[in-house]
Amino acid sequence: MSHQTTPITRVVIAHTLISALHGLAHLLIPVPISVLQALFIAGVISALPIVAVVLVWRQQVKWASTVLLVSMAGSLLFGLYNHFVVISPDHFSQMPPTSLGVLFQVTAILLAVSEGIGIGVSVWALNPRQPLIP
Repeated sequence: MSHQTTPITRVVIAHTLISALHGLAHLLIPVPISVLQALFIAGVISALPIVAVVLVWRQQVKWASTVLLVSMAGSLLFGLYNHFVVISPDHFSQMPPTSLGVLFQVTAILLAVSEGIGIGVSVWALNPRQPLIP
């Protein structure tokens, strides 16, 4: 089992760090979330990327790529809707003009970027013409 850092692993590490900072901003501002949102965040946004890394480590790159694609696409849609579309306490524009509000806004943008990159890495790895990511 190889624990070298692959593109999938790097995307998951970055996304996890950004998610943790975003979650901290949610907690400290505070920005409330529903039980269903919390379950989605725990399962799709937090757990599935870790499952993808474990699958990479077990040399199951196609499965890892599929799991990461589902996670990143779901995360991106969830974040875009909640942070940039529906006006609620979770919307980008509703943050207080404080360092925590800026942290929330910056991490909301970085989450979208990391999820887009995660989708790209997943699609690239699933392309049958590409060699498997080591």
